[in-house]
Formats: sequence, structure tokens, C-alpha cells
Amino acid sequence: MHNLHAILTIAVAALVTAALRFLPFLIFGENRKTPAIIAYLGQVLPYAIMGMLVVYCLKDVSVTTAPFGIPEAIGCAAVAGLHIWKRSTLLSIGGGTVVYMLLVQLIFH
Repeated sequence: MHNLHAILTIAVAALVTAALRFLPFLIFGENRKTPAIIAYLGQVLPYAIMGMLVVYCLKDVSVTTAPFGIPEAIGCAAVAGLHIWKRSTLLSIGGGTVVYMLLVQLIFH
């Protein structure tokens, strides 16, 4: 029963994912213009989500106890610096993550 449960869970997740991917094409079709509100949300939501992720990642940082948020600040600076330098989102996020993980594992542990 355990394997059947896993298979059914994966199947349901796959069906829901596929349905959510196809739903906009079914709703808006080829000949129908995308509503202005949907186009607006498509423009502003990526930035809002990134802002929420930054807040979520930094919400538990304490600047009053060691290491005083130093690894997080250096990691954020690495992300910003890499993005300004190369304009590559994946490089920026990956590089900043590597810098932060090296700091917390090797220096600020």
C-alpha cells in the first residue's frame, strides 16, 4: 500500500501541475486578448515575489548577537555585485548562496 500511495501522490501532483499549465491556454485561447490586469500582474509579480523572498530569508537575522548578520550582509552584497557585474540571475543567486554557505560553514560557525 505504501508504494501505491506514493504513486498516486505523484500522479495527482503531475495532473494538477499539468492542469495549471494548460489552464491559461484554455481560458484565453488563441483569439482572445489577455486582460490588462493579467498582463499587469505578469509584469509586477516577479519583483514582488523576489522582495518577499528576501524578506523571508532575512527575517530571523539578529544584528544584536554574533555574528551580527555579517554572513547575510556579505551574501546579499555578493548577489548584488554578481548581478551588477554579469546580469545573470542564476549566477547571482547561485554565487551568493555559495558565498553565504562558505561563510557560515567555514568562518562563522
